Formats: sequence, structure tokens, C-alpha cells
Amino acid sequence: MEPRWLSEDEMAAWRRLVAVVELLPGVLDGQLRRDAQLTHFDYHVLAVLSEAPHRVLRMTDLAARTNATLPRLSHVVRRLEERGLVERAPCPSDGRATNARLTEAGWAKVRETAPGHVATVREHVVDALTQEQVTQLAGIADALLRRLDPDGRLTGALDRAGPG
Repeated sequence: MEPRWLSEDEMAAWRRLVAVVELLPGVLDGQLRRDAQLTHFDYHVLAVLSEAPHRVLRMTDLAARTNATLPRLSHVVRRLEERGLVERAPCPSDGRATNARLTEAGWAKVRETAPGHVATVREHVVDALTQEQVTQLAGIADALLRRLDPDGRLTGALDRAGPG
């Protein structure tokens, strides 16, 4: 069966999307490393915990919400623990599970870091678009996410998520 090759317009759009996917993480990571000594993933973990009830999640739930494997997440959480930003403890309702909790220092770090992160997102993404394009971008992202995350494992909490 012959592949359905991309048209010229489709190829142009695809190449631009690939360029954005390649460049944007470096921009976000650079700002966070410079201003907060965090990687973008570190900040994402802290932000997800900051939005959880009582700022606590089971490690398995945190892994799902950050699209991380448990080994990768455990490594990152260990580093955040060493900095006093996160604590791990056995889950009171299931002794086999481990909870991650954002500490007061971690909550302070999120509050201190969010303004610079949001300014970077605004500068490099939101302010480059018209309001109509922002609405279109949300629709385009939703269409892609329905294919990429059909069960809503990662995207289920997007509508209630905060900055960043």
C-alpha cells in the first residue's frame, strides 16, 4: 500500500510544528535554569503538586500527570527532596504506595518562579499570537491531544490546571 505522502502545505505545517517542538523546550528550560535553578520538568512536577489537594499526590498519579516513568520521576523527586522542595512518605491509605508532598519551601519556590515562567510563555508564545490565533491554537492542540492521549491520562486535568 502506497503511503499517503504529505502535500506541500502539510509538509510546511509539519516542519514548522517540529521546529516549535524542538525550540520551545530549550527556551522554557533556559529561563527556569537561569532564574530558578530548575529544569522545566522540575517546575512541572512542582506545579502539578501545587495544584493537587493538600499539595500531595501518589507517585503513580504524579507520574501519569507529568507523563514520566516512575524511575525518571523518582530521580527528579529525589533531587527536589534534597533541596527541601518535596517530601516523600508512605501513603496512609495504602502502605505499598508512596506519596509526594510539596513542602512549604516548594510552595514558595512555585510562587516565586511562576511569574518569570509565565512571562517567558507570554513572550515566546501567547503574545506572538492574536486572540483568534490563541483560540485556534487551543483547538488545534485539543484535536492533536485526542489522538495522542485518547484516554486523557495526561490531559484529563488540563482544564483545571494553573499557569505553566
